[in-house]
Amino acid sequence: MAKRDDGGRTDERAVYIISVAAELAGVHPQTLRIYERKGLVRPKRTQVNTRRYSNSNIELLQQIQDLTQAGINLAGVKAIIELQAEVAALRARTEELERELRSARRFTRRSRDERGPTAAIVPLRAVLLPPWEVEAE
Repeated sequence: MAKRDDGGRTDERAVYIISVAAELAGVHPQTLRIYERKGLVRPKRTQVNTRRYSNSNIELLQQIQDLTQAGINLAGVKAIIELQAEVAALRARTEELERELRSARRFTRRSRDERGPTAAIVPLRAVLLPPWEVEAE
């Protein structure tokens, strides 16, 4: 539901007033106030302190509604949402580390190719031992 602008960013403008957000999410406006008090959703506030909901808020409200209709209480819903956010952050971090690892491997391969075939790391122990003891290991 969240639209992307030309820069590839998600449109997170908080444009929906509480009555419209409640209708889009399929709940009563008072339910949205309860969700906010419980820390499940955080709408933006205007200068005159009215709530404004974004597309991502609406998606979250729909998810909350689905979970509560499945019999999960609000404490469980909050735990699920927090765990989903944690998983998303961990996945993003994993992707970042994988990119760094691929980059480091490319750099290492390039460095190895530049040294040529004679460059090799030899364990010091193998150099100091007589040949008959190296084979016995």
